[in-house]
Amino acid sequence: MTEAAIDKENKQIARQYKELLRISYQTLSEDDKKLIRKAFDTAVDAHKDQRRKSGEAYIFHPIAVAKIVASEIGLDATCIAAALLHDVVEDTEYTLENIEEMFGKTVAKIVDGLTKISHLKKDKDVSLQAENFRKMLLTLNDDVRVIIIKIADRLHNMQTMDAMRADKQEKIASETLYIYAPLAHRIGLYNIKNELEDLGLKYTEPDVYNDILTKIRESKEEQDRYIDTFTQTIQQSLDQEGIEYEIKGRPKSIYSIRRKMKNQNVSFDEVYDKFAVRIIYKTNPNNEKFLAWKIYSVVTDHFRPNPTRLRDWISSPKSTGYEALHITVMGPKGRWVEVQIRSERMNEIAEKGYAAHYKYKQGNDEDGLDEWVRRLQEALENPEGNAVDFVEQFKLNLYSKEIFVFTPQGDLKSLPKGATPLDFAFNIHTEVGYHTRGARVNGKLVPLSHVLSSGDQVEVITSDKAKPNSNWLDYATTARARAKIKASLKEEKKDIAEEGKVILTRKLRAQKIPFNEKTVNELVVFFKLKTSQDLFYRVGMGIIDNIKLKEYAASRSNALVSFFKSKIKKSPKVEDIDKDEITVKYDQLVFGKEEDVLDYKLANCCNPIPGDSVFGFVTVSEGIKVHKKDCPNAIQLQSNFAYRIMQAKWKDSSQEEFKAVIKLQGIDNLGLVNDVTKEISSNMSVNIRNINFDSTDGVFTGKVTVIVKNNTILKKLMEHLKKINGIDKVTRE
Repeated sequence: MTEAAIDKENKQIARQYKELLRISYQTLSEDDKKLIRKAFDTAVDAHKDQRRKSGEAYIFHPIAVAKIVASEIGLDATCIAAALLHDVVEDTEYTLENIEEMFGKTVAKIVDGLTKISHLKKDKDVSLQAENFRKMLLTLNDDVRVIIIKIADRLHNMQTMDAMRADKQEKIASETLYIYAPLAHRIGLYNIKNELEDLGLKYTEPDVYNDILTKIRESKEEQDRYIDTFTQTIQQSLDQEGIEYEIKGRPKSIYSIRRKMKNQNVSFDEVYDKFAVRIIYKTNPNNEKFLAWKIYSVVTDHFRPNPTRLRDWISSPKSTGYEALHITVMGPKGRWVEVQIRSERMNEIAEKGYAAHYKYKQGNDEDGLDEWVRRLQEALENPEGNAVDFVEQFKLNLYSKEIFVFTPQGDLKSLPKGATPLDFAFNIHTEVGYHTRGARVNGKLVPLSHVLSSGDQVEVITSDKAKPNSNWLDYATTARARAKIKASLKEEKKDIAEEGKVILTRKLRAQKIPFNEKTVNELVVFFKLKTSQDLFYRVGMGIIDNIKLKEYAASRSNALVSFFKSKIKKSPKVEDIDKDEITVKYDQLVFGKEEDVLDYKLANCCNPIPGDSVFGFVTVSEGIKVHKKDCPNAIQLQSNFAYRIMQAKWKDSSQEEFKAVIKLQGIDNLGLVNDVTKEISSNMSVNIRNINFDSTDGVFTGKVTVIVKNNTILKKLMEHLKKINGIDKVTRE
């Protein structure tokens, strides 16, 4: 580079630094400015020999990230300094010890967190991606600001990706849509979330992005004229009320327009709410709520509201801290318009997320942030689960719309839309969740699968004897509830497997077969199972009983005969078992919430087998293809074609439940019904679905419908019922 070019670049760096101080959202003290200056000088020195792919000096990147942190997110001097230094330890000779010595523990801790994230393996494998994401969230235990600066870093990288190879652009953009946009949304950084989504679309679907962008630009003039007409209609009324306000038109993000076009299967012109009108008013804290409803009243005096589209996030703010009043009204020329009513404070919170809370809460700064971190840590509590499941659940809970329900005491709880009484129970306390027996919503008994609505009052009925069963996973939607249920089921399965191991040892001894690793492996293969725990569990549950073990013993003693027979006729090996044989005898693949049985093909790229965590992908020409959740192609499919993904799972035959009707006959006596129900309820894994008794002249007949896991349990139950005094005959219908 020539001296003139270097001089020009240095002047540009100095200009950027001055602008960084000027645009800071927080008021900077002299000490703050000294800290930022020191961080700036250190970063300039550390990166002096580095250049970005575009050719510009590397220092422009940390300055840009610091500017996003200072103005867009509005964090304090400590964060601005950490943003300037975020690549220093990773890319230069400076060590973490140097940073701690120069800038203190807090800045060093944040820089360390950012360095750890950068060191996570950059791999295309979706399970690694998801695992990295979980590790990244675990840094929240150290400091939430790490994640916020990381989002700013990702935003600037997305803004300056033009110089990269197309395949790298697509990979980074997919990862952004998969991980960073949902995080920005959750922290309440809506502007950044919109920009990340738009940029993600620009690189994953460039044609679609450019097409919508062109159409938005073409319709901008018409949109401005429309907003003027709208404003003029209500201006006079608002002025008469003496309200200080500003009305802005805001186009919806390209990504959200694209999502609407896709979900509703409509063209750009048919998307009716392509922009929103925002009324931002000045007020003091005492009048804030009152004025919002006054403006609402003025708007609805002039334009007819859509009653189903009122969103009151002033009385019940979102858990991200977002407050506003949203109404959809029939505007001029018969077009629906979304009107967002916010005070200046609410507007800052909407744009800056929790940073604005710092400014307004004073002395009680981190309440909202702490609450958010607490929720996240709950979601992270179950580190044993599948990482992809975790990310999908996490995203589901981030993006889901909220509902607000009441406890019997009248406390307000926020839950994701679609939540059930079971989610509510686990939201109150893990122990309440574990012992849930039923629920009342607005005083009426409802099933645990009942979907709650905003305003419901929910009472959980608990019992010491109640415990989670596998059906609960179909009723629970929140990550917390699902993680706790899975952990409990896993524990119960482990206990039954332990018991099964003892039973198996005893039964093998009776057959004079040694209990060792070789025998266990042979049994696993013989019963076409995956692991020894599956074997012990099935023995514990009575699915593998004496008869089946005798079959194994016979096959073992006839091994020599079988060997000679196989010379004449090849016996099937375990490897030869086809999909249908496994599915018919052991497991079945079902799709969607309704657990439909559909035609499918197993994807060659990852070859899923029964028991694997899987999802269905609807292809254009080959129907449903089933992939493992940690398939290398999964992240690309989930990022680019989320609308084609179907829930899928293998139903374990040992978890399957069956309905059976038992007929009873005998002599009627006092307390007989009680004896029968008591006997059934005390038996393992048996639930009564229906009961009907009839007594004529001292003789009674009865029918009981029970839910059992297998025939062995049913036989055991019938034997127990025969022993009850007065019962003469027990048969199965």
